[in-house]
Amino acid sequence: MRITFIGGGNMATALIAGLLRQGYSARQISVVEHNAEARARLAADYQVSTYAEVGPEAVIADAVVLAVKPQQLKGVAQALSPLLATQLVVSIAAGVRARTLSAWLMGYSNVVRTMPNTPAMIGAGVTALYAMPAVQSPQRQMAEDILKSAGSVLWVEDEALMDAVTAVSGSGPAYVFYFIEAMQQAAQELGLSSAAARQLVLETMLGSAQLAAGSHEEAATLRARVTSKAGTTERALQRMDEAGVKAAIISAIHAAAERSIELGDALQ
Repeated sequence: MRITFIGGGNMATALIAGLLRQGYSARQISVVEHNAEARARLAADYQVSTYAEVGPEAVIADAVVLAVKPQQLKGVAQALSPLLATQLVVSIAAGVRARTLSAWLMGYSNVVRTMPNTPAMIGAGVTALYAMPAVQSPQRQMAEDILKSAGSVLWVEDEALMDAVTAVSGSGPAYVFYFIEAMQQAAQELGLSSAAARQLVLETMLGSAQLAAGSHEEAATLRARVTSKAGTTERALQRMDEAGVKAAIISAIHAAAERSIELGDALQ
């Protein structure tokens, strides 16, 4: 499989690094990157072929991954459209719907839309994928193989669900960091050093996530198991319930999904 990335930013770089770790050859990967400094860095770091502009030679590939900002995607699609034949087009641009991208590509519908998240930078991301009906099974597998280089993948068959994905996992790392901030602040207010607070909070978060991932039990069951009657955990959770923390988190994720819909409408 030959892959061309259009855009050489952080997410593209993470995918390239992941593909190389999985055994792909640098000769199978090309990158179109306008910025000369970034282009030189990609060539030096990964030995991939690089191009300054979208052109026929650059898109001799089985898959073309669009890794540019959403606001740049329409222009890129218009430049790419005349060069497409049978290539799979994979978009990692947030918010741009597959049918919108297809329209910008002059009706080309061999398109997969994806929503990765920032833990992909360390190979621990999760990516949702949606394929337009024209995409055949081998090319769905191709898209999955590309995104699996940066973590796990999940297919959705209704593109409307991508707004929920964006709200939950796309924005989700920020929610986790927000909670980490709060826990570290509380730890320091209680007298722990900054270093101790960081270690305790981060390792608690990491261990708890690993415990949940390795268990078949629901999060509510695991939470209850930690919560002794009249104990410290129960007191903390009671205070969170009084403050409406759970309801606020749920409301915030709904708000993120609503904003995702608004952005998709604006980018048509």
